[in-house]
Amino acid sequence: MNSAENGPAQDRTDPPHSERADELIILRPPTVADGADLWRLAHGTGVLDTNTPYAYLLWARDFAASSVIAEVEGEPAGFISGFLKPSDPTTIFIWQVAVDSTFRGRGLAKKMLFELAERSGAARLETTITADNDASIALFTALARQHETELVKRSLFTEDLFPAPSESGETHAAEDLYVVEPLKF
Repeated sequence: MNSAENGPAQDRTDPPHSERADELIILRPPTVADGADLWRLAHGTGVLDTNTPYAYLLWARDFAASSVIAEVEGEPAGFISGFLKPSDPTTIFIWQVAVDSTFRGRGLAKKMLFELAERSGAARLETTITADNDASIALFTALARQHETELVKRSLFTEDLFPAPSESGETHAAEDLYVVEPLKF
């Protein structure tokens, strides 16, 4: 899974880690009109595999029910993209998690993940995470703890399965599969 809780800093008067009690946070399924914002958020992290803007438009159209966008005071602050697995519609797969650096420290990733897991009605959650992504491991561990279960890890996509850096222009670390089940609502 690609996860990032960082991105381009924006001009704001509040420090990045403050959360005001009166701050309006809206979590909702994305719409096609949010596609460009999803791309900007992913691209702005500097660490997520950024897909074409077209992919985010399609994602917002076809997988809105299994994705979430967070708005803070009307500004796009983060998103999670996911889908129900065609081979097992009781499993939600989380693909990307992004929170703009301006909005870090407010627990947005956790709020989005918990809301999306509940809204999906899935009995099981899967994601892939690189070994060095402590923030994502902590995020999904919190979800497992909330559901009184464990986060189970196994090898899935080894480095040799990705295109060579000479072809793709980047080195991609192995992605381990993490599973949270059962999700209890």
